This record gives sequence, C-alpha cells and structure tokens, in this order.
Amino acid sequence: MTAPLIRHDVLEGGIAHITLSRPAARNALTLAMVSDLRATLAAVEADPAVRVVVLSGEGKAFCAGLDLKAVIMGDEAPQGAMANMALQELYAGLMLQVHRLRQPVIAAVQGAAVGAGMGLALAADVRVAGDTAQFLVGAVRLGLSAGECGISYHLPRLIGAGRAFDIMLTGRPVLADEAAAIGLASRVVADDALLDAALDTARMIAGNAPFSIKHTKQVMWANLEAPSLQAAIELENHVQVTGLLSADFAEACAAFAAKRPPVFRGE
Repeated sequence: MTAPLIRHDVLEGGIAHITLSRPAARNALTLAMVSDLRATLAAVEADPAVRVVVLSGEGKAFCAGLDLKAVIMGDEAPQGAMANMALQELYAGLMLQVHRLRQPVIAAVQGAAVGAGMGLALAADVRVAGDTAQFLVGAVRLGLSAGECGISYHLPRLIGAGRAFDIMLTGRPVLADEAAAIGLASRVVADDALLDAALDTARMIAGNAPFSIKHTKQVMWANLEAPSLQAAIELENHVQVTGLLSADFAEACAAFAAKRPPVFRGE
C-alpha cells in the first residue's frame, strides 16, 4: 500500500498537525499532493475541535515547490494557455485556502521553502524556522515572474516592499537568521527542536478561547487592508463587543477572580 503524501494528526489540545510526506523529493508538490492537502485543510477547518494548525515537511526540506518534472515536463503536462492557467489556479488556490483558514496556521520550516513552498509558508500566519531554513523565490530564475502563489501579496506585508523587491528580483535565498531579523520568521531554533517549538506556540494559541483565536486572525488580516484607522477601529469595536457577550468571556472573568485556569467551551 502506498504511503500517504499528506499526513494529518489531531493532537491533544485542539492542534492539527499536517505533514507534507514526500521527503525523497524534498516534499515537492504534485497534483495529487495539492488535491490531498486541500481536502485535508477543508476537513480540518470543518472540525470544531481544532483551534490551531501546524504545517510541516518530512525530512530535510519544508517544500521544494512545484514538482516540475512530474507536472510541467511529464507526459501529462498541460497544453495551451487555458490548461496552464487551470494548473496555476490550482496551486495558487492552495495559498488562498491556507490564508482564509478559520484556524491560525503555523509553518515549521526547515531546509528549502522554494516557489510554491515559500508561498505556502508565507500564507501561514506564523513561521518558525529551523536553522537550515532557506526561503527562495525560484520562478524569477526560470524566466517567469517572482509574483506567484501569493508571494507578491504576503512578502511585502511581512517584511516591507523594499526588502521584498530585493528578494523577489534577485531570487537569492533568505537564510534562517536573516529571515528572523527581517520578520519573515518569528524565531529560529535547531532543526531537531523545530517541531516542538512550533507545537509549543500552537499550544499557547490553543489555550485561548476559540472566539479569540478566530477573530484575532480575521481582524488582523482584514485591518491590513483597512482604508483608514477609523475603519479598523470600527471593526475591532464590533468584534470586541460580540466577544463581551460570549460565555467564554464570562468564564475568563470568573477564572480570573477565582485565580484558576479558565475552561473555554467555544460558547
């Protein structure tokens, strides 16, 4: 029986761990992997018990991007503009799905995060880097645009337009220490401690109320596009007042007064 290329485990505390499992190919994405990953993400989003998602790659790389040999250069390579656009939209749609996921996504990045792999890491809400991490826009060195898989949207929002232009136009690798210094990764740990570090962050997030987790992510992304401070504050006010009416807020207040940990039920 063929081993699954996407592994999915729901851990204690409301954490889903999704693993790209094609280590011999540095987890390069085939059409089957993208389809399986999108189905897995949909299942995770629909699971009310899951509060946080950790996304990792098996082996020495996070994801080497699109598998060019299997998808572009193989016997079933798309022919013509429409077929190629459909392929591009399938891969790029994965980034949109991660970005819009109800739960926060933490990418645990070791080794190469190239092209679509970099796009996948950027679509996550938090990136923890192993000390071998390398973020690389590959398309610009292949006669294509570096603006693919959401990279031209996410990267300047994370590190600023000037740095994003440098990285995207040169196609140079961004190593782990630089990634942390410019805000591309939240921190750097040894590769053998990477998954534990990502899970520690996930547990801290999952310890908060489901309303708090979901709406903090949504407000953050929405207000990155806010037309004004006033519009941003109005959204915050509406979300905050809704939270004040929740049973979990009442539980948090009772727990604070009793000096005990709160027990959140998502109500």
